[in-house]
Amino acid sequence: MDIQVYIALSLTLFTIGIVGVLVRRNAIIIFMCVELMLNAVNLLLVAFSKMHAASSAVKALPTYASDAQIFVFFIMVVAAAEVSVGLAIIVMMYRNIHSVDVNFLNRLKN
Repeated sequence: MDIQVYIALSLTLFTIGIVGVLVRRNAIIIFMCVELMLNAVNLLLVAFSKMHAASSAVKALPTYASDAQIFVFFIMVVAAAEVSVGLAIIVMMYRNIHSVDVNFLNRLKN
């Protein structure tokens, strides 16, 4: 498959994630959209890594294609930690105020 397909898919996923973060008020949906943006970046990193490995094999150069894939693995680990902390915050927010609406949290500042 051509790299433009991966770029278009990644751009579409990232755009959906940005729109979801900016438009939605539910904290769980916002976290899902942030995860969608991280996965779009991961897809793009793996696609460029694969493209770089293919072009290096043709030129008989040493490949460092696994570096991007290791970077993707670390992004996934950080995303899993972010989800666990974020869901714990959402559960505590729901227990205290019985809502997961982000706009309600802005009213609590005053």
